[in-house]
Amino acid sequence: MGGLAALAREAGHRVTGCDAGVYPPMSDQLRALGIDLIEGFGADQMALAPDMYVVGNVVSRARLGDGSPKFPLMEAILDAGAPYTSGPQWLAEHVLQGRHVMAVAGTHGKTTTTAMLTWVLESAGLKPGFLVGGVPMNFGVSARLGLGKTFVIEADEYDTAFFDKRSKFVHYRPRTAILNNLEFDHADIFDDLSAIERQFHHLIRTVPGSGRVVSNGLEESLDRVLHMGLWSELRTFGAAVSDFSAQGEPHAFDVHQRGQPVARVEWALTGVHNQLNALATIAAAEHVGVAPADAARALASFENVRRRMEVRGTVRRGGQSITVYDDFAHHPTAIRTTLDGLRRRLDLAPGTHGRILAVFEPRSNTMKLGTMKSQLPWSLETADLAFCHAGGLDWDATEALAPMGARAQVAQRIDELVAQVCAAARPGDHIVCMSNGGFGGVHARLLAALERDLPADERAADAAPSGLRQ
Repeated sequence: MGGLAALAREAGHRVTGCDAGVYPPMSDQLRALGIDLIEGFGADQMALAPDMYVVGNVVSRARLGDGSPKFPLMEAILDAGAPYTSGPQWLAEHVLQGRHVMAVAGTHGKTTTTAMLTWVLESAGLKPGFLVGGVPMNFGVSARLGLGKTFVIEADEYDTAFFDKRSKFVHYRPRTAILNNLEFDHADIFDDLSAIERQFHHLIRTVPGSGRVVSNGLEESLDRVLHMGLWSELRTFGAAVSDFSAQGEPHAFDVHQRGQPVARVEWALTGVHNQLNALATIAAAEHVGVAPADAARALASFENVRRRMEVRGTVRRGGQSITVYDDFAHHPTAIRTTLDGLRRRLDLAPGTHGRILAVFEPRSNTMKLGTMKSQLPWSLETADLAFCHAGGLDWDATEALAPMGARAQVAQRIDELVAQVCAAARPGDHIVCMSNGGFGGVHARLLAALERDLPADERAADAAPSGLRQ
């Protein structure tokens, strides 16, 4: 919704918005664009009298314990008969119409792959428009209209709005559709995996015959989706027999197209998941005329997305650094791939033997329901230690993490969590904070606490101008 607001502002509209507890980087982007953000959903906002209310899917007809509406503004809109629409519907009607839409769908990797594809098209001179569920560091903003024919969009399977329960992506009508992967998620919306597979097939139904579907050849769930019917050109990636495959380590690999080498990717990203994201990007970019070799060269300068293994700071201790990362991972598979990617990078770096401390909160609706709590020990296997913020959960995180034994600790409050991590941290450690929310500012609080715990001589050295540090 923040990216959509940015697009509306760029198109010349006056935009205001309301939400609860907006956190960086989106709050910073909105402020920089001069978009007024109102805290809460009070009915008094009707006085703004906009031409259109664009309603996000966080809004519902829910009632609080005292019977009052959770979203008074929405009730006032309905009572007044004021005009309203959903974000995806507004986008389809006012931005995407007439564009070559390139939609990136999947349980994991949507944001990163959308950013990769946009950067490849930008490097090829196509000047694409885009809407990403994060802030690509190559662009510094999450959305823009663009000057070219193409528009790249992160295509989410979550529901559109309380009045439109279709998945968001059915509104986008892509000509190029990436299906990155497909697992069970959004347990508050879908009963099982087959229900999500049906929605993915609804997306495929909207791709024209001249379009292209780019699908992960390693995913049985996507095979089932494709077997429901396909009317467009298909390109697969990932498996050895796919149209696009990789040979080599994730940070440096050759790209093969139908068994023939066509490009080489050498970049700063790690993890097999990012290697797969790159293959999907290359296959999609080819559909709009970007040669695989050109796409691979562009990926060498891809700077990733904010909150994707973003280094938030380091603290020197004992002649080594303790590094604090911010990552958006919240699904068990995403947590595992994030940690596996870091472990692989540390193992490949000469003389690097740092531990990985995983700090996470089960914040997504699916995780709050406890649907995937049994997968947490598996997702955290690569971590040396794990720290869970369990405040507000209706299930027992200590019990769920019991298979990890002394490697896992649970805290009900952020300050308690920070104290646990700081007590365990050693020189050379890598602390990965994972959440799809603001996580109570845990990153800054950890860095501040680690800094306070430094011996006086090291604290003085760390505060010196960078040119004077050892």
